[in-house]
Amino acid sequence: MSALNAFHESLPSRSRRVPYSGRTSNILSGACINLQRTILLPLIELELERIASKQPLKAIDLERYQTQEPLPDSGKPSTAEDRERLADSLQKAYISYTYLDARAQNLNLLDKWGKNAWLIGNWGLENELKALERDLAETKRLIDVLTVARRRQQEDVAAEMKGLEEAWKQGVGRTLETEIAVEQLRREVLEEMRARGA
Repeated sequence: MSALNAFHESLPSRSRRVPYSGRTSNILSGACINLQRTILLPLIELELERIASKQPLKAIDLERYQTQEPLPDSGKPSTAEDRERLADSLQKAYISYTYLDARAQNLNLLDKWGKNAWLIGNWGLENELKALERDLAETKRLIDVLTVARRRQQEDVAAEMKGLEEAWKQGVGRTLETEIAVEQLRREVLEEMRARGA
């Protein structure tokens, strides 16, 4: 799927056209560039320092593949923090188990059948990955079709939506005017009653 044809909208919206202002766009793009400089330069400097000191890149958290420390046996978790810690440990244990199980299967295939069975297993995994990628591409295509249809529907009813919005604004304005008039009338009545009572 071409990146040029992809739509990246997920929420239904009716966008309004903003009048172009060259000055505004220059200010915003300058602010964006300055923001990128302030954020990216320190990160690049840190990465260059890491490379100069010959420290390894810690891109993958290897701790989740290692055995987990058991939690103290204190019965049922009583607080939200205990439940969160238990859920985190359970998730890490599941990740570790899945990784170790797949690794054990691969090593058993390698020991039992040799390199070819292991390669065939990898081929099967590649086919499964390709099928998932096809499903993902099809889903993205359907999202793009839906987005185009939604946009067309919005353009078809744009005039009606604008008319309804204007009518709503007028209705709200009239309601506010009525409430203000009622409040003024109430004050006048109170003042008249005070004047008669005095």
